[in-house]
Amino acid sequence: MTLFQRLSGACAGVFAAAFLLAVPAQADIKIGVIFDYTGPFAAGGSQAAAIGTKSAIDIINERGGVEGHKIIATYADAQSKSEVAINEMTRLLEQEKVDLIMGVFSSAHCVPMAQRVDQLQRFMWANVCVASSVFKDKNLKYVFRSQVHSDQFGEASCVFANENAKSRLGKEPKDLRIAIIYEDGPYGAGVASGNEATCKELGLNIVLKEGYAATSPDLSSLVTKLKRARPDVILHTGYNPDITLFLRQARELGLKWDALIGHGAGYGQIDKLRETFGKDADFIYNVDPVAAQLLDPKTLAAGLGDVTAEMVKRYKAETNAQEVPPHTSMGFNQTWIFLTDVLPRAIKKHGGFNPEALRKAALETDIPVGGTIQGYGVKFFGPGTPMAGQNERSSPVVMQYVDGATKVVWPAAIKTVDPTLPLPKGHTYAK
Repeated sequence: MTLFQRLSGACAGVFAAAFLLAVPAQADIKIGVIFDYTGPFAAGGSQAAAIGTKSAIDIINERGGVEGHKIIATYADAQSKSEVAINEMTRLLEQEKVDLIMGVFSSAHCVPMAQRVDQLQRFMWANVCVASSVFKDKNLKYVFRSQVHSDQFGEASCVFANENAKSRLGKEPKDLRIAIIYEDGPYGAGVASGNEATCKELGLNIVLKEGYAATSPDLSSLVTKLKRARPDVILHTGYNPDITLFLRQARELGLKWDALIGHGAGYGQIDKLRETFGKDADFIYNVDPVAAQLLDPKTLAAGLGDVTAEMVKRYKAETNAQEVPPHTSMGFNQTWIFLTDVLPRAIKKHGGFNPEALRKAALETDIPVGGTIQGYGVKFFGPGTPMAGQNERSSPVVMQYVDGATKVVWPAAIKTVDPTLPLPKGHTYAK
């Protein structure tokens, strides 16, 4: 039985139990949760995010709900297809009569969904999709995202490369050869745009910028172009099958580098990469919002360490995995912020959980740094600003995989180890 089937069964059980119990004390709050439970995006991080999201909802319900209201979640599978995601969103809003939409892994789904929800004056809380284009110059009123956005991903990897060019690679930043490769959807293009802008601003030498279709069956021509360009550092944004294809063909064709820096999605799934590549997956970097379990609980608000521990326990029980990927924290954290900060205020201060009450409550969110399980704070850019609805306090980190474990290597203030840079001699991809 798939995760989606189990979720659907659990959801049906909740509805049946509610019916048998007759009249609840207060109206339930219906949330339509959309993720990719099947298709290529599922293994790229969407399933992990979905588990984190469901865990947060379950914990809140076990604690009595929100201001006496039980959360009823209806889980929908986008199947890694944009048209299915939009159709499921429409079904949830019109047929299931949900009060809001939550979730969404792929930015290719998120961009049109956000615009449609806003046109309908309904409410959407985006958990995982990162494309800056979801919000940039759209002036959305009813869509909010406390998650990091793609411009920040692109900035982080270039700043990391710049800071380590001389000290670890023995090169002046202007001599550091950078290649930017990316899937050409909103997600990859958004991160690549941030890469290009920041690397140019820092004076790094961009020797190649190349996009490709995430569904491409062959990336050997891209690998050949990279061999000719001879980059020291490759900045790559992709999902799951395309990352696997790139790494396999790079190995077959003898492409070498000092550092490969990924940007979330498939690069956030170290278990999947190690299953396929074994030790060849060691020392890959990943820019992502931090996996919460990597942070020192003492740096966070009281009680958040216990919340993270519960999230980790539930994820491992659900999957039998040892490594908990960043996407689990993303799904959980954004859901937790909504259920413990925005939703209670909407009910108590603004009279309920209709789109207008939720919008007003979100705009009043003011969580300081250290106030979420991923460390960053939350305050949304207001109406009329270029990124209205986006969290202005979000921030990613740079992580590195070492012997199957995830280590934080940037920023320096919270790093847990120094980066291994360049790749050690003897590594398959080492120069």
